Amino acid sequence: MLNTKRQGKLAAVAVMAATALAITSCGSSEPTPAAGGDGASSAAAAPVTITVHTFGGGENFGYDEAVKKWNAEHPNIQVKYQNLTDRFEDVFLPQLLQKLQAGSGAADIVGIDEGAMGLMKARPQFFADLGQFGLENRKADFPAAKWENGVNKDGKLFALGTDIGGMTMCYRKDLFEKAGLPSDREEVGKLWPDWAAFMEAGKKFQAANPGKGDPKFLDGPNTLFNVVLSQEGPKNGNIAYFDTNNQLVIDKNPAVKTAFDTVKSFSEAGLTAKLASFTPEWNAAIKKGGFATMGCPAWMLGVVSGAAGDENKGKWDVASVPGGAGNWGGSYLAIPAQSKHQKEAAEVLNYLTGKEGHVAAFKEAAAFPSSIPAQQDPAVADLKNEFFNDAPTGQIFGASVKDLLPLFLGEKHAQVKTAAEKVLEGMDKGSIPYAEAWTKFVEAGTKAAG
Repeated sequence: MLNTKRQGKLAAVAVMAATALAITSCGSSEPTPAAGGDGASSAAAAPVTITVHTFGGGENFGYDEAVKKWNAEHPNIQVKYQNLTDRFEDVFLPQLLQKLQAGSGAADIVGIDEGAMGLMKARPQFFADLGQFGLENRKADFPAAKWENGVNKDGKLFALGTDIGGMTMCYRKDLFEKAGLPSDREEVGKLWPDWAAFMEAGKKFQAANPGKGDPKFLDGPNTLFNVVLSQEGPKNGNIAYFDTNNQLVIDKNPAVKTAFDTVKSFSEAGLTAKLASFTPEWNAAIKKGGFATMGCPAWMLGVVSGAAGDENKGKWDVASVPGGAGNWGGSYLAIPAQSKHQKEAAEVLNYLTGKEGHVAAFKEAAAFPSSIPAQQDPAVADLKNEFFNDAPTGQIFGASVKDLLPLFLGEKHAQVKTAAEKVLEGMDKGSIPYAEAWTKFVEAGTKAAG
């Protein structure tokens, strides 16, 4: 579930970087007796409450209905589920790191965005070994890359996957019609086979909306940058800001430069609403029709529908993304070692990351399952999204993730991403000159990497 999260402050980024660099090993709790290998629920000696903390905008992880069902069927293990913030990198992550380092305060189960998995894999002392609870038997349920990303540097399984990204382009059907552009999703996809054609469509849209208060074609720099990076990364060693040796390559990786240049060209053409993603202003623009398109991995559909509200049902639709597929986002669940109820937490984690939990999350929040059995379930494969004009999202995202290879994300990916994207936002809003933006982008990422 990437990256959806209420506007944070730069100070939080600094805290995160400092905390991450300062983390040292600390003791973990003694292993608790293993649960049954099949992960089936067992009655606790006394009723316990398992806290689950996640992040994300809109419908976030999509666990409301799944938790209600669990609580109704498991009176001895009750789940208290809280979504703490819209923002991961600069709010949820630094707070989680502080709690892990302090040895107290973390939930029994925590969500982790893929961008921080490198950081967490390098710190096995902070998380329970899920293998002791029989969860290693879940390996066949996940694509190899998703499974391996949940294995820490000591070779222990510490996290299981929730959703996976996939990619589409969300668009406002009604705004396209008013601008004289095709609005049927198949025709819209044909309108932009590549990013050059996407820009031409944007210029036509903007020509029909020349007024100061008229909607813009794109939301802003963040979503566009991440979509292009997700497409270009596999063409350039399957990396982003770091190579597979965890060496910073922000200034050397052609994928990063291509994504940056794409954002710059759309900004210079006046096609963006100059909105930073996952801010109150961005959410308001989704609701009021302040822009017509935005890159949408599967989890983003829940963000859009949550921000737009029921009054905008049917106005949004999804089409293929320019330039082919890509994978942006996807999250995991892990159990902090400080949890006093690791056995029971493992049962809940097993349920939420199992077929039933994945299917429920997709129905609720359009979070496309990383679980292979869930992907194949008719409840996912045949699902249509009523909010998005009955788009066949099960088929769309099922096809988009079939051959995906997630990018390698280094240990400090989240810090670098946050700092570099602040420069993109500044460039788009005009506070950073276009001619200076690339240099400042590299400088910000380098500083964040330490």
